[in-house]
Amino acid sequence: MEGADNRPFRIGNTVRALNSALRGDPENVAAAVGSSRTTNEPDKLWFKESSAKNLRNRDFLSPSSVLTTLYANGQVPATVLGRVLSVGGNGVLPIAGGEMTVEGLRLRVDRVSVFQEVLGGLHPYLKPSGQGQGHVVLNCPALYPKRCLSSSETITLGQLRTVLLADHQAALLTKKGFSVSFCPALPEGTDIVHVLKSVGVEWPTVPVCSANGKREEELWEVFKNSPYRDSEEELSGGMEMEGGGSEKGTKTVRINLKKAVQEKSLQGYDPNLGVCTVQEESVYQLGQLEAAVVKGAAPMVLHVTSSQDEFRQQQVDVLWRVGGARATQKHMVCGPVKTPGSQINAVKYIQLRRAQMKEASEIKYREKVDGQAWDDIIQVMTSATVRFELLSTVHSSPVTLDVQREGGVSTKGPRGGVFVMYNCARLHTLFSSYEHAVEQGLYPEIPNVSQLDFSSLKEEGEWLLLFNYLIPFSDLLDQLGQSLEEGGGGARVGMKTEQICRFLVSLTKDFSSYYNRVHVLGEPMPHLYNQMFCRLQLLGALRELYHCALDTLHLPPIPQL
Repeated sequence: MEGADNRPFRIGNTVRALNSALRGDPENVAAAVGSSRTTNEPDKLWFKESSAKNLRNRDFLSPSSVLTTLYANGQVPATVLGRVLSVGGNGVLPIAGGEMTVEGLRLRVDRVSVFQEVLGGLHPYLKPSGQGQGHVVLNCPALYPKRCLSSSETITLGQLRTVLLADHQAALLTKKGFSVSFCPALPEGTDIVHVLKSVGVEWPTVPVCSANGKREEELWEVFKNSPYRDSEEELSGGMEMEGGGSEKGTKTVRINLKKAVQEKSLQGYDPNLGVCTVQEESVYQLGQLEAAVVKGAAPMVLHVTSSQDEFRQQQVDVLWRVGGARATQKHMVCGPVKTPGSQINAVKYIQLRRAQMKEASEIKYREKVDGQAWDDIIQVMTSATVRFELLSTVHSSPVTLDVQREGGVSTKGPRGGVFVMYNCARLHTLFSSYEHAVEQGLYPEIPNVSQLDFSSLKEEGEWLLLFNYLIPFSDLLDQLGQSLEEGGGGARVGMKTEQICRFLVSLTKDFSSYYNRVHVLGEPMPHLYNQMFCRLQLLGALRELYHCALDTLHLPPIPQL
């Protein structure tokens, strides 16, 4: 191992280095095996192991079925094997050894040195490897007037899902280095602002009197004089408005969106976009977007909308292009939220989950559930429940919720947000117990990582937590939002917004299993300290990982329970 020059370790870098080493120079390999290289060589040569069973004897595997496409009878030449075992370079995990088996060529990482390096320099593993540039405006059509009206009672579960997705996406993009703003800004003090705060969403607000009247007037003028204005439109007694209203004495403005789509060579838009009557609601939205765009130079605008409203938002998108939009526009479309056997709006749903969370807490913790501190805990746990239920599914797919009152919210078992937050709190409890024991003189302070011998970490769950979660987390952050950065010709964009929730649930299952098996704080005997300190270093890193991942969901860690 070459030491710090290889850090931070990346699974992707390691697999690419192993691919290159196993393939080698095609001419040399052909000479070594006495035949030409096959043309149907697979793209994926190595598989990273993740199950506890397989990690007992290997970390990477090149299956026999792959090897037979590379070498005669699947026999890897000694020179190639030597090259595989000595791979190195930036971000490449050190290989301790390997061997040919019936399954294929299996490799084992130098685990002790990797523990030492990762836990001794954790910070790079908790952030993306690269930083993005630019400004992104997250536009949530569900929050515009008339779409959600003035009462929070009209907010649907589907609309709440789009807002939570926009909020989560903003946190991920910010972590990647983008500047982010939201649209629309909401009037201060309105019900919708308080509802969103109850699930941890701090949406920007403006004074109630704020308006974009001048900008909207300018947009009307642009549309009236647009070359895409429908040549067959007729004068009418009023302007068509959403909801049946009208503005007397004004000429109706109709824009040929189909013509605009064709001439601007837009891909992925609904073929039914035709001639559209410009609505006041649409111009109001464009005025808000224009105001947001002024703050950034040619930003990306991501419309986060429901599948029900996708067609209408595509109309707004093309109208803005007709009006001279400087921004690149993409659409993240969210599937519906279904509640079989019940009709419930977002406010009632949040209230139901809060009541269930309080009831479950009172059953588990009894008289402890009292006072402002517990009110805050219940609010965070409610927010976690809501977010995991609505964000753990691929955003374009439907979500089905059980909203029966008797269903309850369990504080046990892998049930999403509550399960994750409870186990995160267990880590806080562990370190509080350790710090209290240090104050009493039972244990010494945790020494520096460089002073510890990580060969004492032999329990299978320990390497699994490092190899499956701590090391890959940075790669996960790199992948999230990658499709937005890469662009593409279509209107829609997929953002993998479900990945953080799924990562946290999987992490928590493995952490909980490990923590239930292992007694971390052992007897205060010097010969046991090294293993205890190694475990505390690992679990301290996991605590930081939890905090970093939960921060993208705007979920603060709760104190010990």
